[in-house]
Amino acid sequence: RFAEGEYFRRMYPLILHDVQRVEQNWRSGNHELHRIDCNSENSKGVYCLQYDDDKIVSGLRDNTIKIWDRPSLQCSKVMTGHTGSVLCLQYEGDIIITGSSDTTIRVWSIKTGEQLTMVQHHSEAVLHLRFSGDMLVTCSKDRNIAVWRMVSPTNFELRETLVGHRAAVNVVDFDDRFIVSASGDRTLRIWNTSDLHYVQSLHGHRRGIACLQYRDRLVVSGSSDNTIRLWDVDCGACLRILEGHNELVRCIRFDDRRIVSGAYDGTIKVWDLKAALDPRAPSEGVCLRTLVEHRGRVFRLQFDTFQIVSSSHDDTILIWDFVAKRSDDNDLEPPWEIGDEPEEMTWQSDNEDSKSNSSFTSKLPS
Repeated sequence: RFAEGEYFRRMYPLILHDVQRVEQNWRSGNHELHRIDCNSENSKGVYCLQYDDDKIVSGLRDNTIKIWDRPSLQCSKVMTGHTGSVLCLQYEGDIIITGSSDTTIRVWSIKTGEQLTMVQHHSEAVLHLRFSGDMLVTCSKDRNIAVWRMVSPTNFELRETLVGHRAAVNVVDFDDRFIVSASGDRTLRIWNTSDLHYVQSLHGHRRGIACLQYRDRLVVSGSSDNTIRLWDVDCGACLRILEGHNELVRCIRFDDRRIVSGAYDGTIKVWDLKAALDPRAPSEGVCLRTLVEHRGRVFRLQFDTFQIVSSSHDDTILIWDFVAKRSDDNDLEPPWEIGDEPEEMTWQSDNEDSKSNSSFTSKLPS
């Protein structure tokens, strides 16, 4: 037991040094890039994606869902059935749910590639969807939000249709307290998850809102006014406006440490979340790095502690690996001594299904 304790005591500073190296790579933009060329024959572009250690699931403008093997980056499965672009998707276990410009919601088996069911409810394109447990929320160009109870993968019961937006509803997110939606009408709307009653609207964006993420008390939204806004969902206050993109901000994700955004200007920006939530922090220090590799509009991204995975109108999926690329160790500070570790060591993925509490909530105004 003593030998085991001594082993971990010796390893601890080395592990912390690696953590610091990864953080330095994020801040310097030092990464190794892996590229998947989707080779679409006609309509090119990858509208949506989700990934894990084994695969990347992507929805394409050519109406297909393609699954890519992570180790080889080769296409392992193509699912066909949609008659329009696949605009949104989410998977969990063996089940993928997709939404399309063909107005349908479809459910698929990852294992077999078989379409399990199709739901026709919205009158125009299904722009975004989210599910957790037995609850599914979809939104559409028809200005409506549909809230469903998933009895089984092939049986959906409509609970309610939420109305109120005056333009296409581009994105939704929810937890056990609130559903948050954003629209081309420039507003975010908040609804109670339990009774589906309307709570409030958030105003501030000068043009339509294209993307958002909501977790705990924090909502981060991106707009065609080229800005990102941070909101406190409880009081409705706008906490910060981030400027830097030159065109529409199309996708946004955050975790406990950073915000990552992608835009129609082809760039991905990495922002310091702690600085963004500090009203005393100067605006110049909030954007840590601008990443430029895509040759077209950035449509979608997700990230975790070690990587960003993004997709674009250029028909590629890019994997930005901040671990494999080694910094010059001479540029790093000496490794921390035991007991001097940073305050926040609980890094989390931006995984859309993660509902764990986050350390940033303590930074929001009470």
